Amino acid sequence: MQLSAEKQKQADLLYLILGGIFIASLVSCNLIFQKFFVWDAFGVYTFEISVGILPYPITFLVTDLISEIWGAKRANRVVLAGLVSSIFVLGVVTIADMVPATNWSPVSDSEFTKVFGLTTVSVGASMMAYLAAQFIDIRLFHFWKRLTNGKHLWIRNNFSTMTSQLVDTAVVVGLLCWAGAIDWDRFGALVFAGWLFKAIVAALDTPVLYLATWIIRSFLGLKGAEEVEF
Repeated sequence: MQLSAEKQKQADLLYLILGGIFIASLVSCNLIFQKFFVWDAFGVYTFEISVGILPYPITFLVTDLISEIWGAKRANRVVLAGLVSSIFVLGVVTIADMVPATNWSPVSDSEFTKVFGLTTVSVGASMMAYLAAQFIDIRLFHFWKRLTNGKHLWIRNNFSTMTSQLVDTAVVVGLLCWAGAIDWDRFGALVFAGWLFKAIVAALDTPVLYLATWIIRSFLGLKGAEEVEF
């Protein structure tokens, strides 16, 4: 749908904000991934997962929202922007790790390396998994959107995200195991726990996606399954 000049500016601003949230979530995943925690999910299942997984589902929620309102091309642009941003942050962290600390620095070289030393491995693994998973998510999202004639948002949100998250989790854990960051005997448990956590979050964020989609569509004056033209 072609918007008025004023509404187009507002749509572009919203797109920029969502892109910023996407990039911030993606970059933070790669910086904090080395800390693991235990979560007893209502006494049913005990998760042992990285804290890096906490902001990651937000990236899929954002790309689904952008896909729904702005279309696949705009969603793909955000994915590309996330890749470039992650590579840039990787360069910054690498240089920061190489620069020697002063004798009065609150953080020593060894402490900095312990926290950020595996960032290269993390980003490398994450980017391979990220590209595969995000493009799969966007394509599956629009496949289900076409198949259902723009109806049943919950189907394309959950089916696309849960499938792509399995790919993402298996690839990133496999590459981290291959690089020696994680023992191979933890591969199966970490993949299952990581995917299950993401699947649960995908199901729980469906009402959020519905609400955000309704608010933005109402604000921009979009009807049905209309998308913002650009």
